[in-house]
Amino acid sequence: MEIAIIGAGAAGMMAAALVAESHKNIDAYIIDRNTIFGKKVALTGGGRCNVTTGLNDIPEILNRYPRGSRFLKHAMYNFPPERVREFFENHGVPLKEEKDLRVFPCSENGIDIVKAFEKIFLENKNIHILKNQTVFKISKKDDKFLVQFAKRQNQTFDAVIITTGGKAYMETGSVGDGYEFAQSLGHKITELAPGLSALATKETWTRDVSGISFNDAEITAGKHTFRGPFLFTHKGISGPAVFAISSLIAYEKLSESSPLPISIDLFPNILHEDLSKIIRTEIQTNPKKAFKNIKVGTLAQKLTEIIGQITKINPEKRISELTKNEMHEIAKSIKNLPLNIVARISGEEFVTAGGVDLSEVDPKTMQSKICPGLFFGGEVLDIDGFTGGFNLQAAWATGRLAGESIAKD
Repeated sequence: MEIAIIGAGAAGMMAAALVAESHKNIDAYIIDRNTIFGKKVALTGGGRCNVTTGLNDIPEILNRYPRGSRFLKHAMYNFPPERVREFFENHGVPLKEEKDLRVFPCSENGIDIVKAFEKIFLENKNIHILKNQTVFKISKKDDKFLVQFAKRQNQTFDAVIITTGGKAYMETGSVGDGYEFAQSLGHKITELAPGLSALATKETWTRDVSGISFNDAEITAGKHTFRGPFLFTHKGISGPAVFAISSLIAYEKLSESSPLPISIDLFPNILHEDLSKIIRTEIQTNPKKAFKNIKVGTLAQKLTEIIGQITKINPEKRISELTKNEMHEIAKSIKNLPLNIVARISGEEFVTAGGVDLSEVDPKTMQSKICPGLFFGGEVLDIDGFTGGFNLQAAWATGRLAGESIAKD
């Protein structure tokens, strides 16, 4: 039996590894347009490669996927994070778990993850590596798939796994061709949108507080709320909580003329009333201090000045002269800092929201319900998760399940 794995990213490499270690009479051709495998994998986590999550509770893990959580259930139980960690440890890559539950190689080098797969492939003669090869068409006749190459003789296969990724990080080869292959074989592609991106604001004052960060804030956009770290940037806001919100609002239309209002609770652990008490204590302690120099918890002075602009309080006004209403508005702005989102910051998206329609794929095998012998894995599917190793975890799990399904047959 000969199979083609189109795309040597996380899902593709894991599918090939499973086939290699299944000891079945299967020849797997893993095909990629790049000259090196796992290019995007090595880039994740700032080059450190956030392999997976330290979470072990599957329902809790599945809650980290804005799209595809129900579909992922079988694959996730089949190959959960603890088994992913075990896989890499057994293949010579020691891992470490950080306080925020992200898991990285101890070497902090994503290339080590890719090298683990390369070693597996080199040790198994049934794995054929086709680098720097562009597939431009896949068609099916009877029970065979014809894969047409740009620089190589066409070849027929008994099964195909599409693991080409989405359209994020296009410089790594994720150009969206997997969607075209899926469509040509009868599949629907859902609307595509960038996920996990920084956000640009209509307000320009963010540049004045650029670099100021919060370890724990709560961001609300319409019906969506997410709590976590974020920071102000020259163009708007960024960080894990912002990436999560950007995924939750992936299909919102954003523009200067029609911005999306959001609000940020800078101190979610402090009640509005308690924040007002902190302000009153500051007034009693330093009544002659100018408002621009007021100290509210850990709030940076530059941000206090912005709060003054929002509440229209004279920065030179003595804090002892603040009215009850002004104190209320200060606390309100800190607990409900208003911003208007006008764009996703181009080039910073890490995943693609949308993909192959999940209703057309069997979640227990990753095989197409429309085209027998066709399988999918990873980001080409309509699955995306938050930051923290969840997207790679989904890729490992779905890629492995696709490989297992073929090996079983």
